[in-house]
Amino acid sequence: MTIDFEELDYRETPIGELSLRRRTQLSLGTEVYEVKLGDEFLMSSLFTEGEVALARIGLAASGTGPLDVVVGGLGLGYTARAVLEDRAVRSLLVIDALAAVIDWHRQGLVPLGSGLCADPRCEFVNGDFFAMLDSPGIDSRDFTRRFHAILVDIDHSPRHVLHASHAALYRGDGLKQLAEHLHPGGVFALWSNDPPDEEFMTVLGGVFPQCEAHVVTFPNPLQHRDATNTVYVARTALRQV
Repeated sequence: MTIDFEELDYRETPIGELSLRRRTQLSLGTEVYEVKLGDEFLMSSLFTEGEVALARIGLAASGTGPLDVVVGGLGLGYTARAVLEDRAVRSLLVIDALAAVIDWHRQGLVPLGSGLCADPRCEFVNGDFFAMLDSPGIDSRDFTRRFHAILVDIDHSPRHVLHASHAALYRGDGLKQLAEHLHPGGVFALWSNDPPDEEFMTVLGGVFPQCEAHVVTFPNPLQHRDATNTVYVARTALRQV
C-alpha cells in the first residue's frame, strides 16, 4: 500500500512553524517532497530546475577551478548536489539557519541527503548566512578564507524576503559586504522566483563590474504551462597584474 501523504517532520523555529511533507502527486504518479513555513510553501521537489540552474550558471562563470564554493540555503539539496556534480569544485560549505533542514539530510529524510553527506567535499553549517556576511569571514575556522563562488537561494526574491533582516543584503552596502568574501574574479549568484528586477540590477551593477540576469524556463505540469525563475550572476573585478 502506498501512502498518499505523510508529514515527516514538524518543528517550531525562530521564523515560524516548519514542516517537511512527502506526498504522491496522483496526476503525475510522482512522489513529491515539500517544505512549508507556516501556510507558505518554501520549496518542492517537483520544481528544481531553478535551483540546479543557480549552481550551473554560477559555476560556469567561476573559472576552471579548483573552486571553493558557498551555498546559502540548503533546502532540499538540489543546488548543493548540482555544485558537487562539477568536478572542478574542491570544497563546498552549505549554510542554513534552520537546524531541522540539516537534520533532514543527515537522517536521510530527504532523497538527496545521503549523497550530500557522503561527499567529503561537502560540509553543512548551521548558522545565519546574513549575519556571517557581516563578520570577518564566513568560515569560523579561518576568517581570512575567501571563496570563488557564493550561491544564494534563501528568499523568494530581492523584494520578497523571508525575514526583514534579510533585506539589507540586496542593497549596496550588503552586496559590498558579500563581495569582500570573494576572491578577485569571484562570482555571486542569486536565485529569484520573480522576473528580472531592473532596480536590483542597477544596485548590483553599482557593486560588481559585471552582472547579468538569466531567465530559467521550465514546464509546470500542474498548470500545463511554462514557469520561470531568475538567476542573477555578478562577478568581482580581476586582480590587476
